[in-house]
Amino acid sequence: MGIRGKGWRSRVLSCLFVGFVLAINVDGVAQGNVVKYQGTIDNVKYLYATASPVARLKAGDVLDTNTLDCYGDAIQKPGDTLSLVKGDNPLVGPFFVEGAEPGDTLAVKILDLAVNSNQGLGSLEGGFGALNPTNYTAMLNPPLPEKIWFYPIDHASNTATYKALDSRFEVKIPLHPFLGCIGVAPAGGEARSSIVPAEFGGNMDAPEATVGNTVYFPVNVKGGLLYMGDGHAAMGDGEVAGAAIEVPLRVRVQVNVIKGHKINWPRFENDQAIMTVGAYRPLDDALRIAFTELVGWIHDEYGLSQLDAYELLGKVARIRLAEMVDPNYVVIASIEKKYLPAKGR
Repeated sequence: MGIRGKGWRSRVLSCLFVGFVLAINVDGVAQGNVVKYQGTIDNVKYLYATASPVARLKAGDVLDTNTLDCYGDAIQKPGDTLSLVKGDNPLVGPFFVEGAEPGDTLAVKILDLAVNSNQGLGSLEGGFGALNPTNYTAMLNPPLPEKIWFYPIDHASNTATYKALDSRFEVKIPLHPFLGCIGVAPAGGEARSSIVPAEFGGNMDAPEATVGNTVYFPVNVKGGLLYMGDGHAAMGDGEVAGAAIEVPLRVRVQVNVIKGHKINWPRFENDQAIMTVGAYRPLDDALRIAFTELVGWIHDEYGLSQLDAYELLGKVARIRLAEMVDPNYVVIASIEKKYLPAKGR
């Protein structure tokens, strides 16, 4: 189902300009206070859940924080092993957003992401990866052996270097920093692992969670309770080997609340496109969720009938298989705004 009622994004924009405390920063973004928070291995979480907030934000506030890599920054040098890792995908948060209540939508605009290290990591380990057996994908061959790759990062050229372990080959990879994990507390008092993507967001591993995009979440509990983590410097579609170029990040996001408008799944938006998320197994059901959500968004906001929207998507939609290695697979469906009518038609 899509967001009900027209003009909900204009309400977000109006929030940005209310009150005399607002200022324009160097990026041209209207903002309230800047709230700073420092994440460490001693204060991270490993669940999306209702928990005591680490900081409180108001609509329009900018959160300036950091994330650890998916290994908790435990792997630093050749010879370190995954046995040093305390838990997968440590999360900073939760951050309480004033005024956010169930039935609202939380809007998180990603203002800046910076790789906070001179190296990234990739790994193979039992139970992760599209070509690795698990307890549920049973195979007679044993799991792949543990291996760790180190990726030197050149901040000047904005690249990471892949170096093969079994030969002399290497190649540079352009950086595209994004948050592998971003989500809110689930509904119904559930506590979900930081490995899981679902209706609340979570471990979506979506490159769309990057600078310039706004991600929308359903608010399930008072304050929304926003979590972030699992920084990626770059990742291939599907995250097929089980890891991206894993890095800590410096993060700056702006939060807003869209009152009285309900969505069922996370969404992304930028000036060029609207994008919807489906997270489930099997893969075809994840795709169906994403496209049902996109049809609903087009119908509610752009005025096309559901069947007209469905037909249009069949001709111009784009699909990203964000990941197929977590407990749920993630599909992002998108359409460029140039193909859509003006709102309100």
